[in-house]
Amino acid sequence: MSRWLKCVAVILTLSLALGACSRMGLAYRNLDVIIPWTLSDYLDMNGEQKGWFNERLKEHLSWHCTTQLPGYLDWLDRLQTMVETNQVTDAALQTRTQEAKQAIAQTAREITPSAIELLQGLDDKQVAEMNDAFAKDQRKRQQEYLQPPLDQQIKERGERMQKRLNDWLGPLSPTQQQRIVAWSNALGDQNTQWIANRVHWQKQFSAAVAQRQSPEFPQRIETLLVNRESLWTPEYRKAYANTEAQARSLFVDLMAESTPTQRERLLKKIEGVRKDFNDLKCLKAVKQS
Repeated sequence: MSRWLKCVAVILTLSLALGACSRMGLAYRNLDVIIPWTLSDYLDMNGEQKGWFNERLKEHLSWHCTTQLPGYLDWLDRLQTMVETNQVTDAALQTRTQEAKQAIAQTAREITPSAIELLQGLDDKQVAEMNDAFAKDQRKRQQEYLQPPLDQQIKERGERMQKRLNDWLGPLSPTQQQRIVAWSNALGDQNTQWIANRVHWQKQFSAAVAQRQSPEFPQRIETLLVNRESLWTPEYRKAYANTEAQARSLFVDLMAESTPTQRERLLKKIEGVRKDFNDLKCLKAVKQS
């Protein structure tokens, strides 16, 4: 799973621009920040596979930078205009969210053939190690997000959100802080459905890789990487819809309560992301051509 999916717990609509790192230029060197593909986290590749992977990574980065990033800059323009004109509404956020999802899907579709080729070349030992890595990931997340009592989960979720928003908006007012508490409470035991769905996806992925030489394998992997929503559990589908709605409502309310100083800080942050993108050599080459 990628950092993009983690951003659902932040502000989904800002995931594309305001993701896990504030210096996108540095993060862009690692493709898994941009696309939902972190197979290298779970695979112990041999020298030949690493060489092949790095070459493909360069090709995908070049494609992404030259064909996708210009659209991201337009997306940032629209986001910036929303803040500047005080038009941060639920409808506008839904539109920005849908645009971000389409961008993710387009990139996932582009890299899927490489993922298929890599997976088909794995030996049984590598597959076993991948499954062990999945199990380790599951244990770690269950310990971190499910073992604490529900009230502690809710409290920690609110604290994580407040920390992120402090970075983007600056110090929050008591009213804004209380709104974050209400948001976290509204998500309830969302962690349970999130982890369960993650395990569900990993099990299906492992089952597909176990049959990696079958004729159906490419289609199964494409579904797992590009159309993953079609494989969600019914419980998570419902929880995710609630998560999105609560995130939009939170951001609308926070911006309605925001001060000029907070909005100025947010606009500067967005501009910082824009600058990081614009400073990439590959994007400069596109603009000069």
